[in-house]
Amino acid sequence: MLQDITPLDMKRFIVRTLDLEDTTPEDIGDDQPLFAGGLGLDSIDAFELGIALKKAYGLQLDGEKTSGFAHHFRTPATLAAFVATHRQVSP
Repeated sequence: MLQDITPLDMKRFIVRTLDLEDTTPEDIGDDQPLFAGGLGLDSIDAFELGIALKKAYGLQLDGEKTSGFAHHFRTPATLAAFVATHRQVSP
């Protein structure tokens, strides 16, 4: 059985994956935007994060399943919920 993924787990994953040197998971709010006006990630960060999520959680990030991609990658909380419902493997 797969364990739930919490927003804190996702923040740790983001900080580690993107090597955010001056940012700790505790610096990021659960509902803080990851992109514009928030953490400030860009499209390259989104691509890198998507690849890492595919590898770590077995996500299938094809067009059909990710029609709301921008919504799911909006905050650590929405991303954690997306991964929890779409993952294929345990971390």
